[in-house]
Amino acid sequence: MAGYLTTHVLDTAKGTPAAGMKIELYRLEGDTRQHLKTLTTNDDGRTDEQILPEAEFASGSYELVFHAGDYLGKRDFLDVIPLRFAMTEASHYHVPLLLSPYGYSTYRGS
Repeated sequence: MAGYLTTHVLDTAKGTPAAGMKIELYRLEGDTRQHLKTLTTNDDGRTDEQILPEAEFASGSYELVFHAGDYLGKRDFLDVIPLRFAMTEASHYHVPLLLSPYGYSTYRGS
């Protein structure tokens, strides 16, 4: 099995997918943070393509940056949510974000 990365963003305050949220992917190597791509969530709160597809997968440390403030239309609390994680083996890594205006949670999904 080859590795790849996906996400799903849900707006728990509205009870809907978080459509139109900008997400950036970075690869981390020591003090270096390399931007790999920027995507936007679709009407289902997912990206139209895998964030990191099988052909581009490499184990290592990564950061997903969710632009919550822009999505929520205000920045009185949450603005940018960075999530750092490691992908150590060729597998499906799914990093969901459950979002409300004043908090969020995440987990390794399936």
